[in-house]
Amino acid sequence: MQEAGHNYDQYFKMVEPALKSKADELELIGYGQVSTKDIWNYFIKKKWKKVKIEVHIHELVSDILALKSGEFMNFTTVEAFRSPNWFAELNEDELQDLLKPKVK
Repeated sequence: MQEAGHNYDQYFKMVEPALKSKADELELIGYGQVSTKDIWNYFIKKKWKKVKIEVHIHELVSDILALKSGEFMNFTTVEAFRSPNWFAELNEDELQDLLKPKVK
């Protein structure tokens, strides 16, 4: 699913309604389409990095519902900058070819 072997992965299906609610909220306020997995990845990589041994479902749901849109969008922006540059492997000619307008 997300990062392999995270201790909280077993709770994903149980908290999915809260994730869906938060995704819908973010979409309503204008942040475009956000998936439940995008929000889950935020928590796995950022908020729940340090795993609590005895976590309760209500704690996870509370964290999800309390997520501020700015925190999520900041994380998403940083992750986008960390992702590999898809154009780095192209030579100049291939890049120019991609940038040319297509004639119909």
